[in-house]
Amino acid sequence: MGRLSGRTAVITGAASGIGRAAAKIFAAEGANVIASDLNDTASATVAEITAAGGSALAIQGDAGDDAFVRSLVARAQSEYGGLDIFWANAGILGRSDSLAAQTAEEWTEILRVNLIGPFLAVKHASAAMIPQGKGSIICTASIAGIRSADGAVAYSASKAGVINLVKTACNELYGTGIRVNAIAPGLIETGMTRPLFDNARARGKGDRIGQLNPSTRYGEPEEIARAGLFLASDDSSYVNGQTIAVDGGLSSSHPIMPRRR
Repeated sequence: MGRLSGRTAVITGAASGIGRAAAKIFAAEGANVIASDLNDTASATVAEITAAGGSALAIQGDAGDDAFVRSLVARAQSEYGGLDIFWANAGILGRSDSLAAQTAEEWTEILRVNLIGPFLAVKHASAAMIPQGKGSIICTASIAGIRSADGAVAYSASKAGVINLVKTACNELYGTGIRVNAIAPGLIETGMTRPLFDNARARGKGDRIGQLNPSTRYGEPEEIARAGLFLASDDSSYVNGQTIAVDGGLSSSHPIMPRRR
């Protein structure tokens, strides 16, 4: 039996990168997976899962929309009889402009997806989990939310909010049996970070990507997904309100690359 046998998991941002890797690993461990994304290619993720003998369905929608997140939880209940795991993974990077160049409109959209989205996941998933007395909610944060120099200001602020959200939410859910945790990835090659990787490789510097961390490399989506598997499973039954950095050790120190003016 897999570590998630008989359980149902909703994963947002499941069309690519970390979400796609998580959906496949969770399904391989026995979970019924609802793979959601704003992009309709979440259906490709589901096709891979079902071809391998897993159980999954794809639902397209906006992870920062209240009604849609509520519908994801309802679909898990109607399709599979309940909800055990919700991974609020969907996120956007936004433009890497300076603070002075960023607009209130850009901040609003980044916060809506990256922070309000996880809030909605906690709110609606916990309502479904409370009657059963257990559940695991996972949010994707970032080391950009832990320290500076790892992301633009709006993105970093949104991820810092996620880190605080899991702390406050787990206490709000005191005594319910529901655990709320986050993962803070370091530099991972995903669709969101691909321009950075493509640019470095085009300049012949692909071998230098990730060299700032003690592991001297960048990470793969599957490495984040396996940390999520730990948080989703009973192996992490005493882990609550925490943010686990999966970053090759980058956040253990304080290398700073000053911005030139």
